[in-house]
Amino acid sequence: MDVDQVRHVVGGYADTRMIEGNGDFFAVYDPDHDYETRPRQGWATIVTSNVNDDASDLDRPGVFRLNIGLPRARFAEVVDPDGEYDHAALDVVMPHPVYGGHHWVCVLNPDRTWPAVQGLLDDAHTFAVRQDENRKRRRAVTAPVSPPA
Repeated sequence: MDVDQVRHVVGGYADTRMIEGNGDFFAVYDPDHDYETRPRQGWATIVTSNVNDDASDLDRPGVFRLNIGLPRARFAEVVDPDGEYDHAALDVVMPHPVYGGHHWVCVLNPDRTWPAVQGLLDDAHTFAVRQDENRKRRRAVTAPVSPPA
């Protein structure tokens, strides 16, 4: 799949806003359409250059990296965080070269791995939904109560 196809799939998840910056794309779960007033971490990103890190050699023609944030347990099922990985290898699911410790995986130019990658995207989106619901519950519990009139 090429970068535009992947961007289209990721942007098609429910309540996902795709934010572009410097040629990269950030998938943010935004059901309340309030990202401008309440910015938050995306649940997936598509990176197209070495601006932020050069571990994947993304300055090669046509190469991009899809990054996916997973729950801890799912991350541990998918990759060996202590394994040896070539972060410039195409079409291999591996820990993110910088954010693997935060349970992010990545794949450069997914092709034969696409069915598995799409499942990981499903998991990441579900995780983003759950995080948003948890934040809303916490805000509701800690919201100040108006005194009686």
